[in-house]
Amino acid sequence: MFSLFYKDKVDLMLGLKIVIASLLLFFAQTSTAEVERHGSTETLVFGVVPQQAASTLARAWGPLLAEVSQNAKLDLRFATAPDIPTFEARLAKGEYDVAYMNPYHYVQFNQSLGYQVLAKEQDKKLRGIIVVAKDAAYNNLEALSGKTIAFPAPGAFAASMIPRANLKQRNIDFSAKFVGSHDSVYLGVSKGLFKAGGGVGRTFNNLPAETKSKLRILWTTPGYTPHAIAVHPRVSQSTRNILVDQLAALSESQQGLALLNTLGFSALNPASDSDWDDVRALKLGELSIPLKEGH
Repeated sequence: MFSLFYKDKVDLMLGLKIVIASLLLFFAQTSTAEVERHGSTETLVFGVVPQQAASTLARAWGPLLAEVSQNAKLDLRFATAPDIPTFEARLAKGEYDVAYMNPYHYVQFNQSLGYQVLAKEQDKKLRGIIVVAKDAAYNNLEALSGKTIAFPAPGAFAASMIPRANLKQRNIDFSAKFVGSHDSVYLGVSKGLFKAGGGVGRTFNNLPAETKSKLRILWTTPGYTPHAIAVHPRVSQSTRNILVDQLAALSESQQGLALLNTLGFSALNPASDSDWDDVRALKLGELSIPLKEGH
């Protein structure tokens, strides 16, 4: 009788332990699920203007976005487009939560969709140049009135849009010829096919000595606010603040500086919408050729 009672008591205790363990496991799993559901990492699609091949951009931007993701406790996913028109179309549809876009894109999509800037490259100004043949008699922009001027593409911001807008503001009449690339501009001017051409200092300085020796820079444009890193209005203010802080913090570590240098940046600074008022003053929407491409 005693042995039977003891056995029943042992079974009862064992059963209670199993029940308690099961309840603890249930509550632990439920708690974990709730944390995962409410505290899951926010995913943001980060679009980059396709100035280069997608694979090249991914190699340059991927490590930087991974660093910011880790520090910001966010998931920034790299994205781009096969060409500028597609990138613009995706911006217009709001497919990018965050985007690195040229100044004209920012002015456009800030107005139409409410994209808000987070940051821009520190101490950077975009400038275009107009080159002529080295022995040409032209000494000022007015001398190009009535001439045909070569440009890389309608939407090449510094090499085409800025020079054309400045010429328009000065009431200098000219014909624009779009030849596809900076190198084609320089080669065409050096061969006498065009009286002048638009470019930027970097591509001009990288020319082969033979071509460069036949050209000179007639005029350099004023400097304008560079590309913007901006967010779609659906991104919360708290997330925006985190992103601004972490983008600015990149230049404070050796790892971050190395990642910035890969992109040719020295640092990223917080920016304000009014920083692009100089670009708005160009009235780029009034140019006769619509935006189609960009560099």
